[in-house]
Amino acid sequence: MTSNSANIPLRLAINGYGRIGRCFLRALLESPAAHNLQVVAINEPANLESMAYLTRYDSTHGRFPSRVELGEASLLIDGRPIAISHARKPEDVDWRGLDIDLLIESSGCYGRRAELTRFLDAGCRRLLLSHPGASGEDVDATIVQGINQQTLSGNERLVSAASCTTNAIVPVLDLLDREVGIDQVLLTTLHSVMNDQPLIDGYHHDDLRRTRSAMQSIIPVSTGLARGIERLLPQLNGRVQAKAIRVPTLNVSAIDLTVSTQRPVSAHSINALLADAARGPFANLFAYSEEAHASIDFNHDPHSAIIDGSQTRTSGTHLVNLFVWFDNEWGFANRMLEVADYWSQQWTQDSR
Repeated sequence: MTSNSANIPLRLAINGYGRIGRCFLRALLESPAAHNLQVVAINEPANLESMAYLTRYDSTHGRFPSRVELGEASLLIDGRPIAISHARKPEDVDWRGLDIDLLIESSGCYGRRAELTRFLDAGCRRLLLSHPGASGEDVDATIVQGINQQTLSGNERLVSAASCTTNAIVPVLDLLDREVGIDQVLLTTLHSVMNDQPLIDGYHHDDLRRTRSAMQSIIPVSTGLARGIERLLPQLNGRVQAKAIRVPTLNVSAIDLTVSTQRPVSAHSINALLADAARGPFANLFAYSEEAHASIDFNHDPHSAIIDGSQTRTSGTHLVNLFVWFDNEWGFANRMLEVADYWSQQWTQDSR
């Protein structure tokens, strides 16, 4: 019997209470999965007053839907306490004493297995990462919900939920490869600014482009997206190239995707394929629209991706270009939550 079937909420903790950490907590409270999963602890170096304030008020997603108050070394969410610590090392939190079933590692500071196992050694039973990990070998599994979550056995201890961009594009590529065959992929991510960029020019990064003001320029940056796609869709190994460009918006990103196909296609046939999938088996993962959209239309949209059918183009019969929107914060936080919920259902009382 799983702990979920016994109606015992699993005890979750969040390490790193930044954009994804706060979105994960909010998504949990807005989700039907909330009765199975309960955040009982947060570790974040920032002071408690700032944590409470940034929980209550969010410039991107609006006011928090629940009452947020300060307790003694805790946040009170509708009166329920969440223990708060401010440690900078995994070993400095009493995870064992907190009886943590699953840690959401959203600080982004730990990527290698030797670093991640420090949390396990300190008493966390399992970790779910908000990034792909340094390599596939550093985690037991990399999961994109809706694509390969069924490979989870419940015996894993280190699992990655990949990245927001991987979650946005892998379902689209998986569908296209199955239905029309893929020869080559070239894509460019247009990603909203992130907190590794300065507001004004500053000496803070080895990548010289990331020393430039985030809100004044469109800035090319490096990306490991091609490797992430090939990790999830190994049949495309050696056939994916990716670029990334940061754009001066707070949230909602896009992917400009070009695919050479094995079978002949048209803009109409590709749009029909994607629209049917969005109404059917992929309904929870991506949506389809042909309206005249701007990025702000998809703020707080829980889908991994939204296909903008008005932008679909073909050149000849084997080259198709798609435009894919995604809320890089909210969509990904919801996928992380779904991975956590699905994974927890594989655990037995003994493994818990």
